This record gives sequence, structure tokens and C-alpha cells, in this order.
Amino acid sequence: MSVKILSVTLLLLSMCVCFSSSAGIRGPTKKRPCCVDVTNLDMSPEVVGETYREQASSYPCVNAIIFNTEYGQLCANPDAQWVQNLTSTMKKVQ
Repeated sequence: MSVKILSVTLLLLSMCVCFSSSAGIRGPTKKRPCCVDVTNLDMSPEVVGETYREQASSYPCVNAIIFNTEYGQLCANPDAQWVQNLTSTMKKVQ
């Protein structure tokens, strides 16, 4: 297997894992689901729009930054450098 094919396969696999984590969003209310897991992987190329939302930790929800992607919400670790870089250029929404 070539290195290029292996790299693409690993990238797609990691994206599936990340999106399945964000697809597992659930929470105490139906109106506003919450993140129960976050990713540290740099998913900035997948983020669409110019806004993000912060989520405080309140069981079962975890501390997270929520971005919109073409595939739905992405729950990211607020301490990850790529998240900090991206949020510094975006507008926070409530």
C-alpha cells in the first residue's frame, strides 16, 4: 500500500471517528443538544460559517466549542491550539 493511499485512508478514518463523536451529541433538552465528547484533531478545514458556540460542562455535557460543518455540529476541545486560532477570528453566538 502506498504512503499516499494510507494517508488518505487514515484521514478519512479519523474524520469518521470525529463526526461519529459529534453525531453522538445528546443532552438534557431536545432544543439544544450538547457535546458529550470532543475532538483534539485539527478539523478547521471542515468548519463552515463565521460563528461558533461555547458549551459549559454540566453532566452529561462537557466543556466544548461547537462549530458548524457540512455534516452537522463538531464538538472541539477549547484548549486545542487550532480551536483557539479559529475562534479568535470568528464571532461567538449564544
